[in-house]
Amino acid sequence: VAAALDGGASHIGFIFFPKSPRNIAPEDAGRLRQAAGGRARVVAVTVDADDATLDAIVAAVRPDMLQLHGSETAERVEAVKARHGLPVMKALAVSTAADLEKIAPYRGIADRFLFDAKPPAGSQLPGGNGVSFDWSVLAGLEGVDYLLSGGINAANVADAVRIAAPPGLDIS
Repeated sequence: VAAALDGGASHIGFIFFPKSPRNIAPEDAGRLRQAAGGRARVVAVTVDADDATLDAIVAAVRPDMLQLHGSETAERVEAVKARHGLPVMKALAVSTAADLEKIAPYRGIADRFLFDAKPPAGSQLPGGNGVSFDWSVLAGLEGVDYLLSGGINAANVADAVRIAAPPGLDIS
């Protein structure tokens, strides 16, 4: 958390997905959240979490935003927002421009989107695979608040910003 804050991060994300090597227990994230001390927004990242799991995460962490990184429908996103009174970022896997059509059902429901690369064949992780996609498919995308994610690193971050001109980046 300190390194992210020192690096200028505006958001700190905690991963609540048992298959992820970045998985953290809600109680541990709640303690780490205190270190953000209002300097960054705290995001709870989940994958197809049920209500009981989300209730436990929200109670322990008190996040500023929820990121739904699974196969949640627009109806599920709306229900999560209503239940917890928090903004929701919906993650969508992107490979081609046609994948951006997935935004439509979530417009007016999701507060923000996260565009991540489609996972490689055989991956058990919906994100965090270190792969990118053709960022040029995002060029000219208007009226959509989003973060770009997927395979962004020190060697290609300038290209990601130049090509896609995203409103923000999500990196680990």
